[in-house]
Amino acid sequence: MQNEILWLAMLLANFLLIILAYRLFGKWGLIMWIPISVIVANIQVIQTVELFGLVATLGNIVYATSFLVTDILSENYGKEEAKKAVWIGFFSLISMTLLMNLALAFLPLAGDEFAGVAHDATSTIFSLMPRIAVASLAAYLLSQRHDVWAFHFWRSRFPKDKQLWLRNNLSTSVSQLIDSVVFVLIAFYGVFETAMLFEIFITTYFLKFIVAAADTPFVYWSKSIFKKNKFWME
Repeated sequence: MQNEILWLAMLLANFLLIILAYRLFGKWGLIMWIPISVIVANIQVIQTVELFGLVATLGNIVYATSFLVTDILSENYGKEEAKKAVWIGFFSLISMTLLMNLALAFLPLAGDEFAGVAHDATSTIFSLMPRIAVASLAAYLLSQRHDVWAFHFWRSRFPKDKQLWLRNNLSTSVSQLIDSVVFVLIAFYGVFETAMLFEIFITTYFLKFIVAAADTPFVYWSKSIFKKNKFWME
């Protein structure tokens, strides 16, 4: 149960950090979280663990919280601000990939054992695997763009504050389904057998779906913060 307890603790930590960023920095605190989430997720994803009897990679929580942030931005500041945040995340992901792979092209200092170990460790985390990189970028952009569109689609049909949970969950659950399908197919199709491919997809989506369902109270919390502080949180 240790991994499950830590996973739940990490889930809560992510949500609380988003709320703290919003309280401290307003709209820009939310936008700031987007590059944090995509960069940290791409570092954590290399660690494989067992959760709830399933084999999973870390990074699912922090990546899934980017959907929470775009929903908060959509709700409180409109579609254009949410779309801007999506593009900031996309730019951050490309920049990180490019800059870290340029750094890996340097040769470590000869005779410095620590430099060699550090280079190998960094290479393990950041070395460019073209297929994974394309899968990550495509999944992020398609799913996030859909999330912004879907949130406003459902908002036009369920506009009341008490229906916020509905538009949040409807948009996010489908967006994360798109994200999981696109990433798994591009990254692993032809690499694993169909049964393994399906298991990876189910595990990935299951954990993201839990995050999406659990973030609902924090969407309402953010709405409360916005209403109380809308005169200065710009």
